[in-house]
Amino acid sequence: MKKKLYTAIGLMSGTSMDGVDVSLIRSDGFNQFTDILDEYFEYDKILQQQLVKLRNLILSVDDLKLYTLRLNELEREITVFHSKIVSKILSDYKDDIDFVGFHGQTIFHNPKINITKQLGDGKLMSQLIKKRVVYDFRQEDMANKGQGAPLTPIFHNLLSKNITKKYNINFPICFLNIGGISNITKIIKNDENLEENIEAFDSGPGNCMIDEWVRKNSKNNFDANGSIAKSGKIDQLILNKVIDNFKIDSFEKSLDIKDFDVSFARGLSLEDGCATITNFTAHLIAKGIEYANGNNNKPIKYLVCGGGRKNDFLIQSIEDYLSHKKNISLSSIDDYNLNGDYIESQAFGYLAIRSFLNLPISFPKTSGCEVPTVGGKLIENF
Repeated sequence: MKKKLYTAIGLMSGTSMDGVDVSLIRSDGFNQFTDILDEYFEYDKILQQQLVKLRNLILSVDDLKLYTLRLNELEREITVFHSKIVSKILSDYKDDIDFVGFHGQTIFHNPKINITKQLGDGKLMSQLIKKRVVYDFRQEDMANKGQGAPLTPIFHNLLSKNITKKYNINFPICFLNIGGISNITKIIKNDENLEENIEAFDSGPGNCMIDEWVRKNSKNNFDANGSIAKSGKIDQLILNKVIDNFKIDSFEKSLDIKDFDVSFARGLSLEDGCATITNFTAHLIAKGIEYANGNNNKPIKYLVCGGGRKNDFLIQSIEDYLSHKKNISLSSIDDYNLNGDYIESQAFGYLAIRSFLNLPISFPKTSGCEVPTVGGKLIENF
């Protein structure tokens, strides 16, 4: 018997804080999935600057309290911005839409003290768009002693089934998402035992240090295609020192962009600093890939998604660090008829459907939660 299909909008704004990825999908919350529409909506410069400035000010729980008023103001702005996007999609798309998966804008994430804060008022959005909204996806996972991240592995599992069937790729198959933070999902085999079949973890920085360096030292927000890093020279002395001094102690802990800083590159030119920081980022991502690979000697493919996949210098640097691992290969997920820019926004549409169906979105081997956990608050405020 076929399961009912639902239509959902997924909204994702990442750590770059430059805008919102929007996807319209249809799924049964299990193995059926169709991508209908993907679009990107850029924040205006003032809003982006306000978000980045406020995030940089909030370093502790006390800061969350100190800046409560400003947080509330920005949350309303963020929610209205997202709601206008949804309203546009609703007007353009004539069929009924069941849910909106609203991730919100992460402003603070520290699982060590069991606190995560995403700006996004689901109640207000539901009131504005007259639709059911699923939001606040991370709290239940953290209440079950999880890290609150990553949350996309269950969607990666769905994609893996479609990709392996269509392109005849063998399991295990891995997804490397390079956003602000990089994370890895490993799908062991084509198995419905989700609790045992999916492993995932945050593997290190992604774009966060590169973006920070570029913003601080130029008028740009990121290093397009890695062109700045390509034009620079890696400072090998500084690189070796930071590699020796910095270690990710455990891949069982969720990471935040505030776990990393670019101070080690102080004094370098824009280009040399970018080259050095990008190579250090690649080193940490490669270490995460080696950890995921374990003792496996069989060929294993990593499908790379997220904005970092477009940084040619970063990808080449990762491959250089893995050159001794002949069984590991990296491919852009775009090579498999998927748009790597919108995997996360598609995922949050899918997570909204699973949340409505009371199905778990995180598992002990993906986020560290004690039991498979249903996340996301469903609100109907109209």
